[in-house]
Amino acid sequence: MSRTSQPDPELTHRLTRRGMLGVAAGATAAALLGAAASPAGAATDAATGTTGHGRGRPVLPPGRLGIQLYSLRDKVSTLGFAPVFAELEKYGYDEVEFAGYTQGSAGPITLAQLRRLARDHGLNPIGSHVGYYSDDPNAYTFAQNLTKVLDDAQALGLKHIGTASGPFRYGSTVDAWKRAAEEFNTYGAAAKARGMKFYQHNHSEEFSFATDNPKVRLYDVLLRETDPDLVFLEMDIFWAYSGQFRFSKRPDGTPAPFEPLNYVLRQPHRYPLFHVKDGVSDPSNTYGYRMTDVGDGDIDYQKFISAVTRLRGERLAHHWQAEHDQPTESFTFARRSSAHLHSLREKC
Repeated sequence: MSRTSQPDPELTHRLTRRGMLGVAAGATAAALLGAAASPAGAATDAATGTTGHGRGRPVLPPGRLGIQLYSLRDKVSTLGFAPVFAELEKYGYDEVEFAGYTQGSAGPITLAQLRRLARDHGLNPIGSHVGYYSDDPNAYTFAQNLTKVLDDAQALGLKHIGTASGPFRYGSTVDAWKRAAEEFNTYGAAAKARGMKFYQHNHSEEFSFATDNPKVRLYDVLLRETDPDLVFLEMDIFWAYSGQFRFSKRPDGTPAPFEPLNYVLRQPHRYPLFHVKDGVSDPSNTYGYRMTDVGDGDIDYQKFISAVTRLRGERLAHHWQAEHDQPTESFTFARRSSAHLHSLREKC
């Protein structure tokens, strides 16, 4: 991908995703797609220049590589799910995570058809992003239409259902996040009753500080105030490291360093899902990184994934979803990212 800086990638991501989820409101048709990258071709992919990193055990656990379908929204809307799934099946992906339920201009598809189509191409629908709340009482969000959201997730056979919205509904104070956490606990209880896990996906702002108590990191409030048996986290690793860049000092300038990986290592059971998204370090950028295809950036995924999967009993407990908010060419992103992740080997 071209390493050019986006003017405001987090804002662009939020607004674009909000528009996509808005299109999904009231629809019972289907959403963004999935991918696949052949492990055999991954180790020595002449087209991408990616090669294996030694002879150790693969860093990526078998059957756990997915893709966030938001990354491939252009292909879904123009080609439809069938040709996209058929193409991405070649890349070795195992799972797909949705981001809304509309196929755009390619025509309607029912949830039952979508579930069957994914399975026919060896893709397990693992999760979905749905809006947290809206001012529209009929909006397709957890706050406005919880039952419908869970009904659709069950129809797709999802094991996880969550939101990419930050818990900022009531503001950025400690009490505001406690109030949002109470709502998340409610959604988590409802999801658990259906055999699913409710989760929240972060951007960098979650790692900022409470406006009424700048000694308190808001992400810590979310972790503390949500029930660990009901509310889970999908760490977007790129945005977590962007948060590290942006919020390792409090507003008064005093140091407040943190390491995103340590959050996971302390409570690995709370992180069933991850977004594997890469970035080139760029201190001149507001977010500290410029987003790029997985493997082209500076985030050490060999270290990160190995640290999690080496924990006792955790190797197969997590799902790793490749993502890029604005890929230059989405199929190329999916193919190259899978090839890189499959090539990683643990250090002996």
